[in-house]
Amino acid sequence: MDNLGAPAREPVDVVNQHTGERWYYSDIVKEHFFNPRNLLLDDPKDGEFNASGIVGSPACGDVMRIWMKIDPDTERVKDLKWRTFGCGSAIAATSMFSVMVTEDGGRTLEEARAIKPQQIMERLGGLPNRKIHCSVLVDKAFDKAANDYFRGVGKYEKIIVEGAKVVDAATQTTDKDIEEAVLEGAADLDAVQRKLKVGIGNPEVIPEVEQLIRFYREKYYG
Repeated sequence: MDNLGAPAREPVDVVNQHTGERWYYSDIVKEHFFNPRNLLLDDPKDGEFNASGIVGSPACGDVMRIWMKIDPDTERVKDLKWRTFGCGSAIAATSMFSVMVTEDGGRTLEEARAIKPQQIMERLGGLPNRKIHCSVLVDKAFDKAANDYFRGVGKYEKIIVEGAKVVDAATQTTDKDIEEAVLEGAADLDAVQRKLKVGIGNPEVIPEVEQLIRFYREKYYG
Protein backbone atom coordinates (compact mmCIF):
# COMPACT_ATOMS: atom_id res chain seq x y z
CA MET A 1 0.00 0.00 0.00
CA ASP A 2 1.23 3.53 -0.70
CA ASN A 3 0.81 6.55 1.59
CA LEU A 4 -2.72 7.16 0.34
CA GLY A 5 -3.87 3.64 1.09
CA ALA A 6 -3.92 2.55 -2.60
CA PRO A 7 -2.20 -0.68 -3.68
CA ALA A 8 1.45 -0.09 -4.60
CA ARG A 9 2.14 -0.50 -8.30
CA GLU A 10 4.91 -2.62 -9.74
CA PRO A 11 7.68 -0.47 -11.23
CA VAL A 12 7.49 -0.22 -15.01
CA ASP A 13 9.89 0.85 -17.73
CA VAL A 14 7.32 1.29 -20.50
CA VAL A 15 3.67 2.33 -20.61
CA ASN A 16 1.98 2.22 -24.03
CA GLN A 17 0.05 5.48 -24.29
CA HIS A 18 -2.45 3.92 -26.69
CA THR A 19 -3.21 0.57 -25.03
CA GLY A 20 -2.13 1.19 -21.45
CA GLU A 21 0.11 -1.88 -21.57
CA ARG A 22 2.63 -1.70 -18.73
CA TRP A 23 5.98 -3.41 -19.11
CA TYR A 24 8.99 -3.97 -16.90
CA TYR A 25 12.05 -5.01 -18.89
CA SER A 26 13.76 -8.14 -17.59
CA ASP A 27 17.26 -8.00 -16.14
CA ILE A 28 18.42 -10.04 -19.14
CA VAL A 29 17.10 -7.44 -21.59
CA LYS A 30 18.79 -4.66 -19.64
CA GLU A 31 22.06 -6.60 -19.50
CA HIS A 32 22.10 -7.12 -23.25
CA PHE A 33 21.15 -3.48 -23.87
CA PHE A 34 23.81 -1.98 -21.64
CA ASN A 35 26.45 -4.63 -22.51
CA PRO A 36 25.58 -5.90 -26.00
CA ARG A 37 27.44 -8.98 -27.17
CA ASN A 38 29.22 -9.12 -30.54
CA LEU A 39 28.55 -5.47 -31.36
CA LEU A 40 30.75 -4.04 -34.14
CA LEU A 41 30.91 -0.25 -34.18
CA ASP A 42 33.42 0.13 -37.03
CA ASP A 43 33.12 -1.42 -40.48
CA PRO A 44 35.10 -4.67 -40.75
CA LYS A 45 38.30 -5.07 -42.71
CA ASP A 46 38.18 -6.57 -46.20
CA GLY A 47 38.07 -10.36 -46.01
CA GLU A 48 37.30 -10.44 -42.29
CA PHE A 49 33.83 -11.89 -42.94
CA ASN A 50 32.37 -13.85 -45.85
CA ALA A 51 28.69 -12.87 -45.54
CA SER A 52 26.68 -9.77 -44.68
CA GLY A 53 23.09 -8.60 -44.67
CA ILE A 54 21.23 -5.34 -44.03
CA VAL A 55 17.55 -4.57 -43.54
CA GLY A 56 15.58 -1.46 -42.65
CA SER A 57 15.83 2.18 -43.57
CA PRO A 58 17.09 5.21 -41.62
CA ALA A 59 14.10 7.13 -43.00
CA CYS A 60 11.50 4.88 -41.38
CA GLY A 61 13.16 3.56 -38.23
CA ASP A 62 15.41 0.67 -37.26
CA VAL A 63 18.32 -0.42 -39.42
CA MET A 64 20.08 -3.73 -38.86
CA ARG A 65 23.36 -4.95 -40.33
CA ILE A 66 25.00 -8.32 -39.75
CA TRP A 67 28.42 -9.70 -40.72
CA MET A 68 29.24 -13.40 -40.47
CA LYS A 69 32.21 -15.72 -40.78
CA ILE A 70 30.98 -19.07 -42.10
CA ASP A 71 33.04 -22.27 -42.06
CA PRO A 72 32.84 -23.46 -45.69
CA ASP A 73 33.22 -27.12 -44.71
CA THR A 74 30.46 -27.27 -42.10
CA GLU A 75 28.44 -24.11 -42.88
CA ARG A 76 28.65 -23.27 -39.17
CA VAL A 77 28.53 -19.67 -38.02
CA LYS A 78 31.95 -19.21 -36.45
CA ASP A 79 31.52 -15.49 -35.83
CA LEU A 80 28.67 -12.99 -36.08
CA LYS A 81 28.93 -9.25 -35.56
CA TRP A 82 26.18 -6.68 -35.89
CA ARG A 83 25.27 -3.02 -35.72
CA THR A 84 21.85 -1.43 -35.47
CA PHE A 85 20.35 2.03 -35.25
CA GLY A 86 17.32 1.13 -33.19
CA CYS A 87 15.69 0.97 -29.80
CA GLY A 88 16.79 -0.89 -26.69
CA SER A 89 14.66 -3.91 -27.58
CA ALA A 90 16.28 -4.18 -31.01
CA ILE A 91 19.74 -4.00 -29.45
CA ALA A 92 18.93 -6.61 -26.80
CA ALA A 93 17.25 -8.98 -29.29
CA THR A 94 20.18 -8.80 -31.71
CA SER A 95 22.71 -9.28 -28.93
CA MET A 96 20.88 -12.38 -27.70
CA PHE A 97 20.49 -13.77 -31.21
CA SER A 98 24.23 -13.39 -31.80
CA VAL A 99 24.87 -15.45 -28.67
CA MET A 100 22.36 -18.14 -29.67
CA VAL A 101 23.89 -18.51 -33.14
CA THR A 102 27.55 -18.69 -32.06
CA GLU A 103 27.37 -20.59 -28.74
CA ASP A 104 28.60 -24.19 -28.43
CA GLY A 105 30.82 -23.98 -31.49
CA GLY A 106 28.28 -22.22 -33.67
CA ARG A 107 25.07 -23.36 -35.31
CA THR A 108 24.87 -24.30 -38.96
CA LEU A 109 23.13 -21.82 -41.22
CA GLU A 110 20.18 -24.22 -41.44
CA GLU A 111 19.96 -24.50 -37.65
CA ALA A 112 20.29 -20.75 -37.18
CA ARG A 113 17.57 -20.07 -39.73
CA ALA A 114 15.25 -22.29 -37.68
CA ILE A 115 15.50 -19.92 -34.69
CA LYS A 116 12.16 -18.17 -34.28
CA PRO A 117 11.71 -14.62 -32.95
CA GLN A 118 9.68 -16.13 -30.10
CA GLN A 119 12.74 -18.13 -29.03
CA ILE A 120 14.81 -14.96 -28.85
CA MET A 121 12.12 -13.34 -26.72
CA GLU A 122 12.03 -16.37 -24.40
CA ARG A 123 15.79 -16.16 -23.84
CA LEU A 124 15.38 -12.46 -23.04
CA GLY A 125 12.57 -13.09 -20.56
CA GLY A 126 9.99 -11.46 -22.83
CA LEU A 127 9.45 -8.18 -24.67
CA PRO A 128 6.45 -5.81 -24.90
CA ASN A 129 3.97 -6.74 -27.63
CA ARG A 130 4.77 -3.59 -29.57
CA LYS A 131 8.46 -4.55 -29.60
CA ILE A 132 8.08 -8.01 -31.14
CA HIS A 133 9.18 -6.58 -34.49
CA CYS A 134 12.62 -5.98 -33.01
CA SER A 135 13.30 -9.72 -32.85
CA VAL A 136 11.90 -10.11 -36.37
CA LEU A 137 14.34 -7.50 -37.66
CA VAL A 138 17.43 -9.50 -36.72
CA ASP A 139 15.81 -12.63 -38.14
CA LYS A 140 15.40 -10.94 -41.51
CA ALA A 141 18.94 -9.51 -41.46
CA PHE A 142 20.33 -12.97 -40.76
CA ASP A 143 18.36 -14.43 -43.69
CA LYS A 144 19.85 -11.75 -45.94
CA ALA A 145 23.37 -12.59 -44.73
CA ALA A 146 22.79 -16.32 -45.23
CA ASN A 147 21.57 -15.67 -48.77
CA ASP A 148 24.63 -13.50 -49.35
CA TYR A 149 26.89 -16.39 -48.32
CA PHE A 150 25.10 -18.97 -50.49
CA ARG A 151 25.18 -16.60 -53.45
CA GLY A 152 28.89 -16.02 -52.94
CA VAL A 153 29.72 -19.74 -52.97
CA GLY A 154 27.31 -20.53 -55.81
CA LYS A 155 24.82 -22.57 -53.75
CA TYR A 156 21.84 -20.82 -55.28
CA GLU A 157 19.48 -23.68 -54.45
CA LYS A 158 19.85 -22.82 -50.75
CA ILE A 159 18.81 -19.20 -51.16
CA ILE A 160 15.44 -18.48 -49.57
CA VAL A 161 13.31 -15.77 -51.19
CA GLU A 162 10.27 -14.30 -49.47
CA GLY A 163 7.92 -11.55 -50.58
CA ALA A 164 9.78 -10.55 -53.72
CA LYS A 165 9.74 -11.26 -57.43
CA VAL A 166 12.48 -13.56 -58.68
CA VAL A 167 14.19 -11.93 -61.67
CA ASP A 168 16.89 -14.55 -62.28
CA ALA A 169 15.94 -18.08 -61.22
CA ALA A 170 19.50 -19.33 -61.75
CA THR A 171 20.86 -17.10 -58.98
CA GLN A 172 17.58 -16.53 -57.10
CA THR A 173 18.05 -12.78 -57.52
CA THR A 174 14.94 -10.74 -56.78
CA ASP A 175 13.79 -7.23 -57.58
CA LYS A 176 14.47 -6.40 -53.90
CA ASP A 177 18.08 -7.57 -54.26
CA ILE A 178 18.51 -5.20 -57.20
CA GLU A 179 16.86 -2.36 -55.30
CA GLU A 180 19.22 -2.83 -52.37
CA ALA A 181 22.24 -3.08 -54.66
CA VAL A 182 21.32 0.30 -56.18
CA LEU A 183 20.82 1.78 -52.71
CA GLU A 184 24.28 0.52 -51.76
CA GLY A 185 25.83 2.37 -54.72
CA ALA A 186 25.64 0.00 -57.70
CA ALA A 187 24.82 2.44 -60.50
CA ASP A 188 24.94 0.23 -63.60
CA LEU A 189 24.64 -3.36 -64.79
CA ASP A 190 28.33 -4.19 -64.26
CA ALA A 191 28.21 -3.02 -60.64
CA VAL A 192 24.98 -4.91 -59.94
CA GLN A 193 26.41 -8.08 -61.51
CA ARG A 194 29.53 -7.84 -59.37
CA LYS A 195 27.30 -7.86 -56.30
CA LEU A 196 24.63 -10.35 -57.35
CA LYS A 197 25.94 -12.38 -60.33
CA VAL A 198 22.53 -11.74 -61.88
CA GLY A 199 22.20 -12.49 -65.59
CA ILE A 200 25.75 -13.79 -66.03
CA GLY A 201 24.59 -17.29 -66.93
CA ASN A 202 21.11 -16.20 -67.93
CA PRO A 203 21.48 -13.25 -70.34
CA GLU A 204 17.81 -13.14 -71.34
CA VAL A 205 16.99 -11.50 -67.98
CA ILE A 206 19.41 -8.60 -68.51
CA PRO A 207 16.85 -6.23 -70.14
CA GLU A 208 14.61 -6.55 -67.07
CA VAL A 209 17.58 -6.09 -64.75
CA GLU A 210 18.62 -2.91 -66.57
CA GLN A 211 15.06 -1.62 -66.43
CA LEU A 212 14.96 -2.19 -62.67
CA ILE A 213 18.30 -0.44 -62.22
CA ARG A 214 16.99 2.60 -64.09
CA PHE A 215 13.76 2.56 -62.11
CA TYR A 216 15.47 2.45 -58.71
CA ARG A 217 18.10 5.02 -59.68
CA GLU A 218 15.36 7.45 -60.69
CA LYS A 219 13.31 6.60 -57.60
CA TYR A 220 16.09 7.24 -55.11
CA TYR A 221 18.49 9.60 -56.87
CA GLY A 222 16.31 11.50 -59.36
